[in-house]
Amino acid sequence: MLASIFTVAQNIGLPLLGVFVGIEALGVPVPGETALILAGLSANAGHLSIVAVIVVAAAGAIIGDNIGFMIGRKGGRTLLERPGRFYDERKRMLAIGDPFFARHGPKAVFLGRWITGLRVWTSWLAGASDMRWPTFLLWNALGGTAWATSVGLAAYFGGQSVKSIFSAIGLYGGIAAVALIVLALGYVWWRMKKRRREPAAPLREEQTPTPPPPD
Repeated sequence: MLASIFTVAQNIGLPLLGVFVGIEALGVPVPGETALILAGLSANAGHLSIVAVIVVAAAGAIIGDNIGFMIGRKGGRTLLERPGRFYDERKRMLAIGDPFFARHGPKAVFLGRWITGLRVWTSWLAGASDMRWPTFLLWNALGGTAWATSVGLAAYFGGQSVKSIFSAIGLYGGIAAVALIVLALGYVWWRMKKRRREPAAPLREEQTPTPPPPD
C-alpha cells in the first residue's frame, strides 16, 4: 500500500499537490499536508523538484486561505454555527479559535499552519473575527511559505528515514510524528522568545548592617 501511495504521488505530481493544499486551506478537511510530505519524498527520489514542490504548496496554501478568509468575512460565522455535517468539529474550532484569535490574531494565522485542526479553519475564523485583510495577507503569506518550506524540506532531507517511519508505524502515524516534532520545536522557540521578553529580576540591594547605638 505504501509503495502505491508513493507511485501515485510521483505520477500526479505538482497539480494535485496544489489542489489538495488549496482545498485544505479553503476549509475542507483533505490531507493537504500529507500531499506535501509525499511530494517532498518524491523530490528526494528525483521525480520532482523540491523548489517547485515548495512554491506550489505555498501558493496553494496562500490562495486557498485567502478564499477562505473572504468566505469567513461574508458570512463565515453563520456557516460555521449552522447545524449539519461536521457541526461538532466546527463548534469545537470556534470554541478554540475565538479566544485564540482575540489574543493572538497575527500569531494565530502564522502558527495555525502547523496545527492540524486549526489549519483547516484558520482562514474562516480570521474572516469571521473581522481581522483586517492586509494583516491577514501578510501573516498568512509568511506562514504559508514557512510551512511549505519546513514540511517540504523535512520530507526531502529525511528521505529514506521518513519512508522507514511511514512503513513501520503507518502513514498517519508518520504524519503525526512529523507534526509532533514541528509542534515541539515551535513550543521551544515560543518559550525561549517569551523568556527573553521577561524583565530580569531586580538585584537585591545588599543591606548595610545598622551600627549599634552609642553607649
